[in-house]
Amino acid sequence: MSFTIKGTQEKDFIIDEKDSLTRKLAMLIEGHCTIGVKAAIKKYGFTEQRYYQLLKQYRDTGAEGLRDKKRGAIKQPVRTKEALNQIIRLRFLDPFATTGVIAQKLKQIGYNVSKRSVERTITEYGLQKKLIR
Repeated sequence: MSFTIKGTQEKDFIIDEKDSLTRKLAMLIEGHCTIGVKAAIKKYGFTEQRYYQLLKQYRDTGAEGLRDKKRGAIKQPVRTKEALNQIIRLRFLDPFATTGVIAQKLKQIGYNVSKRSVERTITEYGLQKKLIR
């Protein structure tokens, strides 16, 4: 699906729906200058709240503020490669140690890793204790 901005003299400006930056900018232009906010948000599939968020971003930082940003955590992960290696090493050194004990040992050697992070690592690498039946 593509969007068009009706021009004069039978010339239309076609906008690809995959180009989110251009789509957002076109919605703001049409909403502010030509067809009105309600018609623009209906045409481009945004909510009124999102329209005004985008308008504020545009006014604050220009078109660059309309770019899609990478999602996810901003801070660095606690389970670094070195921490993962230490968890695996401690698991092999003492296979019967609980995740709490491993987390405590890691804190003693300078890695601030939670018990839950140790549990996730053990599960991801398949290092659970084997049950004998």
